[in-house]
Amino acid sequence: MSNVIYTRGPGARLADDRPAAPASGDDLTLQVLSVDAEPEEKGRHRLAIKTSKGEIPGILHPCDGGRGAIVWVCGAVGGFDGPAGGIYADLGEALVKDGLTSLRLNYRLPNNLQECVLDTLGGVSVLKGIGAEKVALVGHSFGGAVVIAAGGLSPIVSTVVGLSSQTHGATGAGRLAPRSLLLVHGKEDTRLAPACSEQIYEWAQDPKELVLIPGAGHGLRECRDLLFDLLSAWLVDKLR
Repeated sequence: MSNVIYTRGPGARLADDRPAAPASGDDLTLQVLSVDAEPEEKGRHRLAIKTSKGEIPGILHPCDGGRGAIVWVCGAVGGFDGPAGGIYADLGEALVKDGLTSLRLNYRLPNNLQECVLDTLGGVSVLKGIGAEKVALVGHSFGGAVVIAAGGLSPIVSTVVGLSSQTHGATGAGRLAPRSLLLVHGKEDTRLAPACSEQIYEWAQDPKELVLIPGAGHGLRECRDLLFDLLSAWLVDKLR
């Protein structure tokens, strides 16, 4: 078993855990070996998640005593901030007040679906190691397929959110139930048509919800306030 260590000042918390893998074989497994945390402003922590396959960068917005948590991942190029002008950072900070911890992950190998799924599961493992009992996965574009593929592989994942999602890699939507699925797509998306989320919605089983937003493109900048409120309400409802 691997050791998941969250170092926060003099008192570290330790738990044994190993994230699920999408298939058997050493190349399809990832073990979290340790987690180093460096405090930053606004109560967040910069993480270096050391694994058997390399280091996963992360930013943690911790809620002491909270049992609900979120993993946020971006598109094919990676990053921490998410769509709509960096909405992940703002939501991560705001949702602490609702009792939710957020972990924003950057990929080890961007645009590699299999490895990004493992990174996401590694993030789930870290959150479980610091006390999370229910986890949401949120991903944008390529990341939508990542969280859909990862969602059915961990028993503590309770809901999955795909934003402007691609269909490649997302056929596992049909295996998410009984986890809930929220799909959000701009109707003016010219990079990945809203038909992508409509197709994923058809693959998925209940409980599921599809929100198509008029006037919004792939990056969802045009509907930032609406998206902030929609995601806040959904995540608080599903995790608290």
